[in-house]
Amino acid sequence: MDSPHQKPLIIHLVSSTDSPEFTLLNRALTRTSVIGLDAEWKPIRNPHKSTFPTVSLLQLACQLRPQLGSDSDESLVFLLDLSLIPLSSIWELLREIFVSPDILKLGFRFKQDLVFLSSTFCSQGCDPGFDKVEPYLDITSINHFLQHKHRGRKTPKDTKSLASICNDLLGISLSKELQCSDWSCRPLTEEQKTYAAIDAHCLLEIFNVFKANLVKEGKTYGTIMELHSSNINLGLKELLQKQDIGDALIRSNFPEALNIVQATVTSEDSHRVANGEKLISMPSTRNTMPMDEVLLNIVRKYGEKILLKASDRKPKSSKKKGKKRSSLVAVCREKQLDGIGDWQGPPPWDLSLGGDGWPKFLCDVMVEGLAKHLRCVGMDAAIPYSKKPEPRELIDQAYKEQRVLLTRDAKLLRHQYLIKNQIYRVKSLLKNEQLLEVIESFQLKITEDKLMSRCTKCNGRFIQKPLTTEEAVEAAKGFQKIPDCLFNKNLEFWQCMDCNQLYWEGTQYQNAVQKFIDICKLNE
Repeated sequence: MDSPHQKPLIIHLVSSTDSPEFTLLNRALTRTSVIGLDAEWKPIRNPHKSTFPTVSLLQLACQLRPQLGSDSDESLVFLLDLSLIPLSSIWELLREIFVSPDILKLGFRFKQDLVFLSSTFCSQGCDPGFDKVEPYLDITSINHFLQHKHRGRKTPKDTKSLASICNDLLGISLSKELQCSDWSCRPLTEEQKTYAAIDAHCLLEIFNVFKANLVKEGKTYGTIMELHSSNINLGLKELLQKQDIGDALIRSNFPEALNIVQATVTSEDSHRVANGEKLISMPSTRNTMPMDEVLLNIVRKYGEKILLKASDRKPKSSKKKGKKRSSLVAVCREKQLDGIGDWQGPPPWDLSLGGDGWPKFLCDVMVEGLAKHLRCVGMDAAIPYSKKPEPRELIDQAYKEQRVLLTRDAKLLRHQYLIKNQIYRVKSLLKNEQLLEVIESFQLKITEDKLMSRCTKCNGRFIQKPLTTEEAVEAAKGFQKIPDCLFNKNLEFWQCMDCNQLYWEGTQYQNAVQKFIDICKLNE
């Protein structure tokens, strides 16, 4: 059943202060009282190097106040490309945002980001660097309040990841595949842009749950199940429910976005922007909108601040005894691990080794999304029995079921009890690329008739004979709801022999088949 149309998330890449996108950012800042902040940088691979990473991208998700005649907030996400923008030209703008009393800043453990930002700007001559963010509210504090306030007792602060919090509060699965990608390379991929934008935008959505809960309950706080408000942007949830984040990229619509902030632009400026002229004026004192009463009360009661100390600006070197090793030893070890991860020789299902000839894989938690992709192309791809298995459990399961263990965890390769040709380290980050890598490495034969021939939920096989509509309705009783709109379409239904999940060859099925035909290049 088709879902109602949702407004798309609007993303703007700002790579110059002499651009319409930068003008739009300045205008948007006059109509926002809440901003989600995040930053991306290239990870430093050498732990003994006493420098901070250089921030390559700064994300600002702006929740704009409703326009006259509108009852809903609009959201714009700006990606500031710090590798291209002269940092001195935006230092004052960012400093004003960070300390503006009219803008609540949201972040997820943003202190580390602020330290790296301060170091990045100082390295370009912007001294002093940023040292303060106020008013501020951390997503970990919001989650802690929502999860524990109703229990009536103090509990230790949560150490959950942002992905876990999104799953708990928004009911969405936040992909973190690109977290450690090389953010210093240009141009950024469309997948990187979308990943970065969603990381910042989800902070606004979590805050909206928090705000809706406070408004609805007052001083009485309900359970987490009561927090799912209609204010949540279902478009974000819809996007993240796709099988691959790269399949649902959001394209920015600049003329439409410009209309959102039109009310704050002077008639002269409106005429110039409409004609494509570039406005780069940046006033030293911003004409921001004051917070409304609800937001002001939230800031007064729950607001925090980030204040960097002198010690925060100095990289901390490891002081653990017995852990220091020469860079030569570290490089040699990495090379050894690289060699172990490459595949050589026959797989355990090979007939010459007593196997049954059918490729079988076991995907650990780091490549769980790859398991679903393999199932979609007809491959037997299992996941571990438990959610947090020990390395030995993974190896034993792979050996018992004659599977190759697929992982991105280099630590697994170090265990001495590994059986030869039992594990393969996946090099790619994105699921589509991981799928192609496995197909090529193991010379898998993918055909169109194998597509969507396994249950993506449990990896089971389908009952060979399709079910009629009447049989499907009977099989679904008390287990699964079949949309009414399917009854008059004379569709065939398929049922998994293991978990009894029902599938039908509707639009989603056809789209999935075409997707994997394109990925695997079956039509060439």
